[in-house]
Amino acid sequence: MAYLIIKALLSGAIIAAVSEIAKRNPGFGALVASLPLVSILGMIWLWRDTGDAQRMAAHAEATFWFVLPSLPMFLLIPALLRRGTPFWAALAMGCAMTIGLYFAMTWIGPKFGLKL
Repeated sequence: MAYLIIKALLSGAIIAAVSEIAKRNPGFGALVASLPLVSILGMIWLWRDTGDAQRMAAHAEATFWFVLPSLPMFLLIPALLRRGTPFWAALAMGCAMTIGLYFAMTWIGPKFGLKL
């Protein structure tokens, strides 16, 4: 249980740090947010928990393919905000589009031999 709490606190601290950095410098906050810190931590926790190289390789590869459908959200949200769309609506539309693209990736990916 202590291990789970440590994982949660460390992961939460990263999110809190990104939001605090972004308040002072949006560009640097974006840089820190774009770092694959959550992915790296996830891989560390997975490796520590399993030590399974094949599982780790499959996880890392699937992470790459799932990053791709999330990227358009980071173009849609600012475009909507600049056109006057309220923040929560822009965020909801960006998330909805990303969910749709994730579903598309899980449907199309295996047709091209991707193991997601």
